[in-house]
Amino acid sequence: MRTVKQVAKASGVSVRALHHYDHIGLLTPETGANGYRLYGQEHMLRLQQILFYRELGVPLAEIARILDDPGYDTRGALIDLRRRVEGEIRQRRDLARTIDHTLSLLDAGKALDEKRLFDGVSREQQAAWEAEIVERYGEQAAETIAQSQAALAALSSEDFLALRRDIDRLHQAFVTLIEAGGTPGSPAAQALTAQHYDWVCRSWRPDAQAYAALGQLYCDQGDFRDMYDGLHPHLAAFLAAAMAVYAQVRLQGPDQ
Repeated sequence: MRTVKQVAKASGVSVRALHHYDHIGLLTPETGANGYRLYGQEHMLRLQQILFYRELGVPLAEIARILDDPGYDTRGALIDLRRRVEGEIRQRRDLARTIDHTLSLLDAGKALDEKRLFDGVSREQQAAWEAEIVERYGEQAAETIAQSQAALAALSSEDFLALRRDIDRLHQAFVTLIEAGGTPGSPAAQALTAQHYDWVCRSWRPDAQAYAALGQLYCDQGDFRDMYDGLHPHLAAFLAAAMAVYAQVRLQGPDQ
C-alpha cells in the first residue's frame, strides 16, 4: 500500500489533484487505521488508466463513466486506449509537420501557406465545442463564434502566439493567487479578471450576462473543466466566481 505522497511522487500527479479525484469519486483509496489515504495495486492501475484517458483529452466525467461501467473490461479498455493513442500519434505527427512547415516559411520571410496552415488540427473537436455552445446559449452564440473566429483569423502569427502567452500568464497568476489564499472578489482577483476580460475582448466583447455565462461554461463543459483542473483543481470554479463578480460590478449598465 502507498500513501498519497508516495503515489504523487510515483505518478507525477499532485497531492491536491489526488485529493480532488477522491472528492469526486474518481479514485477513492482505502483509509488506514491512522486515517491516511492508502492506495493498493488496483488503485494504481485505475490511476494509470485515468492518466491515459486524460492525456487523450477525455473529460473526467467521461473517464468516471467508462471506468465505473459494470461491463468494464481492463484488458479491452487498454486495447481501446492503444488504438486511441495510435490515432493521436498520427495526428500529432501531422501537427508537427505543419509546425515545421510554418517555421520554415517564417524563417524564410515567406507568406504563410493557408492551405496547410491548420493541418493536424482536429476539426471534429472544434465543431463539437461550437455545437455544444450553440445548443446551450442559442443561435446568438453562433454569431459570436463567427465574430470571434474572424477576429482570430485576422491576427498575424506573432499576435496569435502573443495571445496564447498572455492567457497562459493569466492562468498562472490566478493559480498563484488561489494557492496564496485569495478569494474571487478580492481586489487582486478582480484586477486579474479585468485583464482576463480585456483578453476575451480581443476576439469578442461580451456583455455582463455573456461574460458570467462564459465563466460558468468553464465549470460545466468537460473539456474546459479538465483543462483548468490540469492547472489547478479549483481554478475553473475560482475563475467563474471571479468573472461573475466582475460582470455584476463592472459590466452592468447604470440602469441595471
